[in-house]
Amino acid sequence: MYPKALRFAASVALVVGVIAIYRTVLHVNNTTVALSLLLVILGISTWWGLAEAMLASVVAVLGFNLEFLPPVGTLTIQDPQNQVVFVAFLVTAVTASQLSAYARRRTAEADARRLETQRLYDLVQTTMLSGNPRRTIREFVQKVIQVFGCEGAAFYYGLTDEILRSGPESQPVSDHDLRAAAEIPDVSLDLRRSVATAPVRLGGRTLGSMALLGPLPSEQMVRAIANLMAISIEKARALEDASHAEAARQSEVLKSALLDSLAHDINTPLTSIKAAVTSLLSRAGASDQELLTIINEEADRLNQLASEVIAMARIEAGKIHLEKRPVQLAELISNVLAELRPALHGRAITVEVPSNLPAAEADPEFVQQVIKQFVENATKYSPADSPITVSAAVKGGKIVIGVADRGPGIQENERTLIFDKFFRGRQHRFETKGTGMGLAIAKGIVEAHRERIWVESERGQGSAFYFTLAIYGGRDN
Repeated sequence: MYPKALRFAASVALVVGVIAIYRTVLHVNNTTVALSLLLVILGISTWWGLAEAMLASVVAVLGFNLEFLPPVGTLTIQDPQNQVVFVAFLVTAVTASQLSAYARRRTAEADARRLETQRLYDLVQTTMLSGNPRRTIREFVQKVIQVFGCEGAAFYYGLTDEILRSGPESQPVSDHDLRAAAEIPDVSLDLRRSVATAPVRLGGRTLGSMALLGPLPSEQMVRAIANLMAISIEKARALEDASHAEAARQSEVLKSALLDSLAHDINTPLTSIKAAVTSLLSRAGASDQELLTIINEEADRLNQLASEVIAMARIEAGKIHLEKRPVQLAELISNVLAELRPALHGRAITVEVPSNLPAAEADPEFVQQVIKQFVENATKYSPADSPITVSAAVKGGKIVIGVADRGPGIQENERTLIFDKFFRGRQHRFETKGTGMGLAIAKGIVEAHRERIWVESERGQGSAFYFTLAIYGGRDN
């Protein structure tokens, strides 16, 4: 990145260069000159930032007035029409530079949010393993530094009045400061010292406090780290105090609560980002469309991730409330395919549902979610020119719904893990986008119906995912 002074000088030079070219080499009308200067200002704002663009705007306005608006060579304007042109150019130049800088800033914020979210999930996956609180805290402190790139971290564990540090680099935060941080109501950021302190609490009970030394994550992320640390410590204590089975159950409940909390916290800034970018897209010029479209798409991806996390948390907490009623599967499958039509990109879909298929007893919204997940899975993991078959038939007193593809198939040792949370096949985990929660959510929904879900696959021939539903009015309801 160029030094700021050099960027300011380059911005002025670009504007002066354009004015000089139109003044001495290319003789065009004033409208062309104004549009050219606006494009230069917009480019400066996109490349370097708002301050450089504002300086370029001022220089462009003065140069435009001095060199192109009669009387040339003075900063006065005689013709009232030219005065209107001058004011319009000034307003447009400033507005364009501000909008471009705003879009650039929002893109950077979206990228930073996405990076922090990914780092937090990396942290989540590595902090739920230890059964000893002290070891958990020490590993957590070291992992926070690795994942978020902080210079140092420290933790005060109130239950044992013990302070654990990442090393000498955490010494700027004294023991007294850490003990005092356990009593503060919320996160405290000292930007001058690049220090963040936060109480670590769980359900109103103070466990201790933590401190991070810069570079610091956002205030919201510091709060999330503190919440994660509280849950991690409590989980470790539960593993020490309870049997292995009971401790494992509590761990799942805590993780579900954490994921649900994080997902809701993520939804709040996502809603603001989505609203802002939608408004900008409706009036943005062609040069801004690409940046704004990226923001919009990434916001949608994060929103989908948050929705999946919420669904997974509800399933694990046993909070799925089914509203069963008669369901016509032919209609339900048709609705799913209509919803997915843009994402299918013309993929050939064969539907095999007999006309006399009886109604199923199920919650139609949840069943539709399972079928949708199966079809999306088949689309992701099979060639774009291969067909997909969606079927429903009565077998063994149940209605069996299936989605089959012609993909590469699933390795035998992975078939038993395919419905596990966060599991992704070794062959596709880096090639295909996804969170690894979709099939786990589908399994939770089917099991909430007290039905069965499974996969059949043959290497090189494809895979077929199935689940059962009760026949409406049948004896097994």
